[in-house]
Amino acid sequence: MLGTIVNTCCILLGSAIGSIAKRGLKPKYQEAIFTALGITTVGMGLNAVAQNMPHSSYPVLFIVSMAIGAIVGTALDLETRFKKAVSKHSKDGNEFAKGLSTAIMLFCVGTLSILGPVNSVLYGDETYLLTNATLDLVSSMVFGATFGFGIAIAAVVLFCWQSAIYLLAGALAPLMGDGMMTEIAIIGGLLILASGINLLKLKEISTMPYKWGPPRRSNYLSNQSYNRDKEQIVNHARRPPIPLLRPQD
Repeated sequence: MLGTIVNTCCILLGSAIGSIAKRGLKPKYQEAIFTALGITTVGMGLNAVAQNMPHSSYPVLFIVSMAIGAIVGTALDLETRFKKAVSKHSKDGNEFAKGLSTAIMLFCVGTLSILGPVNSVLYGDETYLLTNATLDLVSSMVFGATFGFGIAIAAVVLFCWQSAIYLLAGALAPLMGDGMMTEIAIIGGLLILASGINLLKLKEISTMPYKWGPPRRSNYLSNQSYNRDKEQIVNHARRPPIPLLRPQD
């Protein structure tokens, strides 16, 4: 449990430092940090998927797991309930909910956070947890500077999560082989990637207009500009060809 306690304390410390630094940050700098955090989260998710996807022994398992999770989560309306619970304690409930959910994903769903307690129980090795604590310290500082000290709630979730893995590690050890851990890492990477996309506030781009041709009042292909460009092309074609230079004898 030493590694989990250190990891939890690092998140609390990082959140406190970040929230103090937030008071001196102008909104434009907070927005810049917010964007950088989203890009970093997307990169971490892609990295986790890219590293584990080639080693997947059950390619269909993580797809089925994501589909079942989406159906169950939608049926229970977990996203709306989570945002409502967070909005009661925050002025900007939606933004804070995104930040808190992303922090929980990064801190709890990562490979180190899952393998760490297992290695600690089975082999007495705290290396993964201490490494994860260092990474979470830096990440929580950035989250704290963006969303405030409320991100420290993720530390409580992390402690409960890793404690549950500690208690179940002995019973689940025969079932949690390398193949199963790989599938869990892939799903975790996909969830982290989705959280990063939410942080970046990326919008869905409609591709249908481009398939049916340009709009009638396009700024670029208006009738006037189109005729002007056509005239320039015709005039250029009417120019006499440039004579080729012959090499001197």
